[in-house]
Amino acid sequence: MAAVGDSGSTPSISMSRIMGLFNIPLVSHFATCACLSDKQQFPTFFRTIPSDQFQADALAKLVKHFGWTWIGAIHSDSDYGNNGMASFLEAALREGICVEYTESFFRTNPLTKIQRVADVIRRSTAMVVVAFTASGDMKVLLEELAREPSPARQWIGSESWVTDPLLMSFSFCAGAIGVAIQQSVIPGLRDFLLDLSPSEVAASPLLTEFWEDAFNCSLRTTADPPKRECDGTEDIKTLKSPYTETSQLRISNMIYKAVYAIAHAIHNAVCQKENGTIQCDKHIRLEPKQVPVSVCSESCPPGTHKILQKGKPICCYDCVPCPEGEISNMTDSPDCFPCSREFWHNAKKDACFPKPIEFLSYEEVLSVFLAAFSVSGACLAIITAAIFFYYRTTPIVRANNSELSFLLLFSLTLCFLCSLTFIGAPSEWSCMLRHTAFGITFVLCISCVLGKTVVVLMAFKATLPGNNVMKWFGPPQQRMTVVSLTFFQVLICTVWLVFSPPFPIKNLTSYKEKIILECSLGSAVLFWAVLGYIGLLAVFCFVLAVLARKLPDKFNEAKLITFSMLIFCAVWITFIPAYVSSPGKYTVAVEIFAILASSFGLILCIFAPKCFIILFQPKKNTKKYLMTKN
Repeated sequence: MAAVGDSGSTPSISMSRIMGLFNIPLVSHFATCACLSDKQQFPTFFRTIPSDQFQADALAKLVKHFGWTWIGAIHSDSDYGNNGMASFLEAALREGICVEYTESFFRTNPLTKIQRVADVIRRSTAMVVVAFTASGDMKVLLEELAREPSPARQWIGSESWVTDPLLMSFSFCAGAIGVAIQQSVIPGLRDFLLDLSPSEVAASPLLTEFWEDAFNCSLRTTADPPKRECDGTEDIKTLKSPYTETSQLRISNMIYKAVYAIAHAIHNAVCQKENGTIQCDKHIRLEPKQVPVSVCSESCPPGTHKILQKGKPICCYDCVPCPEGEISNMTDSPDCFPCSREFWHNAKKDACFPKPIEFLSYEEVLSVFLAAFSVSGACLAIITAAIFFYYRTTPIVRANNSELSFLLLFSLTLCFLCSLTFIGAPSEWSCMLRHTAFGITFVLCISCVLGKTVVVLMAFKATLPGNNVMKWFGPPQQRMTVVSLTFFQVLICTVWLVFSPPFPIKNLTSYKEKIILECSLGSAVLFWAVLGYIGLLAVFCFVLAVLARKLPDKFNEAKLITFSMLIFCAVWITFIPAYVSSPGKYTVAVEIFAILASSFGLILCIFAPKCFIILFQPKKNTKKYLMTKN
């Protein structure tokens, strides 16, 4: 779950980098390098001893306190010494202290290197030497200085060596001042160490050796050299040795704290207090990265950003979700960043992904239904034309202007089929074709209906005595009317396609989270001119049909046209607000629905009653019935 160690900064750096890859915490009791506080490099490193940054500041203030502004500095050539001295020199500069020299060395350096450092100290004029060194390195230097009488120097030491009794035995180190780890007494440790029975000692080779050396007796028969046999009267409580001296435990106490920190962390993770009792699940699976935290605010996960709490320190903040269209992809992000226009964030708002593209595709159920109705309508128009052609000599077909009827059925077939161009991904040709084909075929359709309506009106006028109006509205004039009305719509569409044709676009504004593929109208004025012209003809045709609805007509052609145009106008009047308010692909679906509904209205109202008579009431499809008044 965790590891305690190491005592040195350099090995701790290497170990932490390796163990950090596996999220295993490393809790050091004596690695003081300030560099280990960098959580970017060492996210799983912890320690129970302060960073050298505090020690360096304290040493600088200590030197300043005594008014020593001219000093020398030496340090171990290791991570501990290099980083510690760098921190000290920064602090000394802030305190106005000048440094005569700075020397680094390591205990395994050649003797000439150690001698050179010693000579620098002997020749210097600075009376104070600050030594940021490891204990082993300092021992080598002090031994070299002791070879010749060393001038008096005031030594300022780091915690690594200044409390070492062996180093303090050098006479010229008398009066050394430095920073030390706090001494403490570990509760129960002395009693534990003194509670040794001869049987426990005999079971351990290590304790046996210690016991024989301490009491100068032998627990073994083959002791070398021969010693007196231990008789059991030996009392370890009366022994005066470093083993029983537990009042000067400095580093050991840091180990004690590290072990207990890990133990308490594991205990808190597996145990919960419920109803005054502690329940522990010893089978719970823990991850090493679960070692306790002490923070004012929990880290903000990706997808959120930090907002400082008013009136509180910078460590206290709220985690606020990123706004729509923005993300943060790292922990404790101060800001959120917008996705580019064609990208959108995921649900967690920690990454941007391409927006889904939406259009009315043939793979959707709605498109399948609309396409089915479109093809069905075209087939219905063709079947109706086939019926009319087969019975073209019968009175009901001849009496209702068969030429315009066939042209109307042809135009209705095109109307049904043109709705298919609205389905699928918009392209340059489909955008131009769908609107112009729709506009022209519908004008052709309404022109035919208008011609049939005028024929009914003119036919009634022609029955009046002395009225020869039909000679002015015979088949040639009817064809000319249809061609002229349709040509005007063709002219509008041509101008539209030449100067400002429809084209495919990516609509990024209707929806924030997706892209709508649709056809831009190009010129909105010409689009509404196309629709307006259709509407104008439809209204005019409707008015004429209403006027002719009560005229004598055996097969009620005027009434059928009235109903068909009423449906047509109702569909397109409701289409306009639906078209404007429908979102995305449903705009296209509404347009297709309007085309199909109005086309079905025309074919069913005008042709269905006649087909019913032709197929199921042939007695009514006779000249005799046609001429009968009742």
